[in-house]
Amino acid sequence: MAEEKVQKKTPAEIEPLVKEALEMFRPQLQADGGDMEYISIDEDLNVHLRLTGACGSCPMATMTLKMGVERYLKDACPDVREVIQEM
Repeated sequence: MAEEKVQKKTPAEIEPLVKEALEMFRPQLQADGGDMEYISIDEDLNVHLRLTGACGSCPMATMTLKMGVERYLKDACPDVREVIQEM
């Protein structure tokens, strides 16, 4: 039996799902005086974000990004490969 080739989604296809998921997560950051800015999705389906407000200078920013935002985003949109923090 031949293996079926799984077609990779494009950034344009998943961008609306990503933006919707980020809007759903945003209040958790805002509750602590922080926020995030969506920048882009690259061809490898990595989402680029900038943490702002209290989150931008917090020593826990990387953990917030990876264990919070990235985990939530991957649950909502499994095609996302990684969330990358931009400065």
